[in-house]
Amino acid sequence: MKASSLNERPCFQEGSSLSEGRDEASCSAAQTGGRIREIGARIEPHIVGMRRRFHQHPELSGHEAWTADAVCAELDSLGVPWRRVAGNGVIATIVGTAPDACDSQGTPRRRVALRADMDALPVTEKTDAPYASHVPGVMHACGHDGHMAMLLGAARILCELRATLRGEVRLIFQPSEEVSIGSQLMIDAGALDGVDAIYGAHIWSDLDAGLFSCEPGQRMAHTDWFRIDIEGVSAHGSMPHKGVDAIVVGAEMVTALQVLVSRDVSPFEPVVVTVGEFHGGEARNIMAGSAYLTGTVRTWSERLRAEVPDRLERIVGKTARAFGAHAAFTFEPGNAGLANDPACAECARQAVVEVLGEEAVGSYEGTLSGEDFSEYLRFVPGVFVFVGCRNPQAGIVHPQHSGHYDVDESVLIKGAMVAAQFAVDFLGGD
Repeated sequence: MKASSLNERPCFQEGSSLSEGRDEASCSAAQTGGRIREIGARIEPHIVGMRRRFHQHPELSGHEAWTADAVCAELDSLGVPWRRVAGNGVIATIVGTAPDACDSQGTPRRRVALRADMDALPVTEKTDAPYASHVPGVMHACGHDGHMAMLLGAARILCELRATLRGEVRLIFQPSEEVSIGSQLMIDAGALDGVDAIYGAHIWSDLDAGLFSCEPGQRMAHTDWFRIDIEGVSAHGSMPHKGVDAIVVGAEMVTALQVLVSRDVSPFEPVVVTVGEFHGGEARNIMAGSAYLTGTVRTWSERLRAEVPDRLERIVGKTARAFGAHAAFTFEPGNAGLANDPACAECARQAVVEVLGEEAVGSYEGTLSGEDFSEYLRFVPGVFVFVGCRNPQAGIVHPQHSGHYDVDESVLIKGAMVAAQFAVDFLGGD
């Protein structure tokens, strides 16, 4: 598939006209919000359809080839130029045609980025939905299918509003978020070059459908990883006294690591330690001579994040010695905590109000989940918005990463409209 050129297709879609585009150049924020709602109502079925196609064809981190092709095909249908980067990443561009959108050299007066992640999870779907995953053992269990649909919906809206855009909108479709490396790959590929601010959103099961949380400050935790390799002494399963059972040592470590949470850290300091993998043994009648554990640590404060590796290593070492085993502890820093820039957060809140009303502004305390969107925020100011999708009446109550996870699809077009309004408003600012 070849990247399209800036001159391939007009961005105005069926149902719009050039005269409408010229009128849009002078419309007020309220009028823009109304125009976004009108476009949103018209394109909503298409957005839902895209989400369902993405949901049926999930791909794991680093393998999003079909997904990227589908994104590029949709961008081609809009006449939006794009380029493939970082394997399966896609960067696309919508340049405004407002009188002051660019200077005489063609440089945009402002540039805002909108980002969506693309990868799925190694989860077996259990929803029985008609659009359930066609790939055994792989599922969009974290909403990334919806994120892509919302961003493509925002692109469709912005194409129709191109005459109002006082600058450039960069669309970032990012692979490998679930393994915490995709954002850095996109940054290395130039995704943030010349960008003044960035907007991201996550469909979120802890927030009721139709509510948007845009608060400033820290919203998500520092995300780090660890591995523990245990060396015991194998022996016949009937003679445990002649060996050191690495599985027993590992089981004790799973419990001991929680001392960090329950006794070693102030209850006023949020921290989570989770062992996600436990592997050991080769046969049912052989006492395991080796085993390994892997897991994640989530912290809220920078100070505690810096202290955690030494504390965990101390617990691991003492537990191993108590059983006569040896343990090697490896700590791998992940992504820093995610904090919203106050000005961008307010711009996002205003965008919600403009297209959905004050009643759509929600409140959420934040989460110890992590997001590699935080890497973008190391370089440019931005905001990460939680888009509520919880709907108990429809049975949509399951958390991210569950095989029963689903979303209230009515939020998809709302998320697209808010992203588009944010872009219009940010580009219109000084």
